[in-house]
Amino acid sequence: MAGAAVVGGAVAAGGLAAPASASTRAAASGATAAGAASTAVEARRGLTHRGVVYTVGEGETPGTAWSERRMREDVRVIADELHADSVEVTGDGVERLNATASEVAERGLHVWLQPTLGDVPEKEILDHLAESGRHGERLRRQGAQVTLAVGCEFWLFVPGIVPGADVFERIDNLEKGNFDLAKVQKRLARFTAKAAAVGRSVFRGKLSYAAMQDETFENVDWGLFDIVGIDYYSYFRQRADYVRELRTFQRWGKPLAITEFGTCTFKGAPQAGGMGWNIVDYTKNPPEIKGNPVRSERTQAAYLTDLLDVFESMNLHAAMTFEFVTADAPHRPDKPRYDLDMASYAIVKPIKDRPDDPASDWHWEPKQAFHAVARHYGRARC
Repeated sequence: MAGAAVVGGAVAAGGLAAPASASTRAAASGATAAGAASTAVEARRGLTHRGVVYTVGEGETPGTAWSERRMREDVRVIADELHADSVEVTGDGVERLNATASEVAERGLHVWLQPTLGDVPEKEILDHLAESGRHGERLRRQGAQVTLAVGCEFWLFVPGIVPGADVFERIDNLEKGNFDLAKVQKRLARFTAKAAAVGRSVFRGKLSYAAMQDETFENVDWGLFDIVGIDYYSYFRQRADYVRELRTFQRWGKPLAITEFGTCTFKGAPQAGGMGWNIVDYTKNPPEIKGNPVRSERTQAAYLTDLLDVFESMNLHAAMTFEFVTADAPHRPDKPRYDLDMASYAIVKPIKDRPDDPASDWHWEPKQAFHAVARHYGRARC
């Protein structure tokens, strides 16, 4: 849970003041063509792609290290049981990214390929992007549906944009105001343009990026991309407020993809937005839950389905539930103080065979959120 992928969109809820991680074409002619196009638009309502984020990080312990065997089974479940038609393949490690993207494509699902190497020099991040993008292009040329996102919230992952040696120091500096906004935005714009150029040089399909939703901080030039991508962690009591906020991202006249959305597994988590993970004290060994939050799978499930209803009503391009599994946040029903899954956005819960052994094997079980999303996606595919 302490990995960088978990804090993607971390400042998204409420901005810096309250910080928080094959389109169908038809050819016809004349008046018949116009009528057919109108009918197609009317029929194609709701989201174009309904997906889930699948992170392929190295893992924090031997027991949670990335496994190709696990990945293949997870992708099968995502296709057959979650009823998703898209998978956001994100994280770092070109071999892990490529193997997962290939498996997603083999299953006939849309690949949203989003490499997120961080905390290394810029050149390494851009080289990593280029290698991943080349594989995405190979898959696309073989007939797979592939979108390449050149990264996620560069202010968080790329050194030198916001002060801080790692993602947690950068978040801390943002919370404390230890940064120069004008300089940060200039550095962000420079690196984003570099990444977009690298993406265009290796990939011929649709290009995107996963931005923080606070445009006063990360003001992306969406002219560089084909699809607007937003990591979205807002909380409102009224659905109309979500619609009003999201419409601001449609002013570019481009498809809008929600590249992350979700909440943790305790009462009040939606109000915490992208900072829900912060109920864990990682200075303790082992890490433990701070305070007395109450576990609630129902809270997580309700938030996800509420947001999916909003996204469907707006006919957005894509929505990617964050996330499928967080292997380093095991569920401990026997010891709530160590139930790190409460601080997880994942829709399944990891359970260790030997809870106190870091090297223990583990399996996951679906949360209420998994079943709720599966019902929603299943109805949409009917």
